[in-house]
Amino acid sequence: MCWGDGSPTREFLYVEDAAAGIIAAAERYDKPDPVNLGSGREISIRDLTTRIAALTGYRGRIVWDASQPNGQPRRCLDVTRAHREFGFQAQMPFDEGLRRTIDWYLSSVSSVSPW
Repeated sequence: MCWGDGSPTREFLYVEDAAAGIIAAAERYDKPDPVNLGSGREISIRDLTTRIAALTGYRGRIVWDASQPNGQPRRCLDVTRAHREFGFQAQMPFDEGLRRTIDWYLSSVSSVSPW
């Protein structure tokens, strides 16, 4: 059961891109203004859910409970300052990062003993 109707959008940043951005900022950014690190791309929760289902081989029905809150309609960062000030731009394609994350999660869960 998924809350809401799946219409809100979110932005995701792959961990290796985040690490690269932090290093670039530490090495090349020396100003007091905050900088957003992000991919600058957003995806709806509905599309994300569909992609996760496909990548995990889930064949069941996805049920949306519109009686539950959607949350904030949109979350996407303005990442122009990071690009302008220290050349940061996320490199990992979304689908590849999602696949790697799912693979990592599945291998981590399978290696944990329930005892």
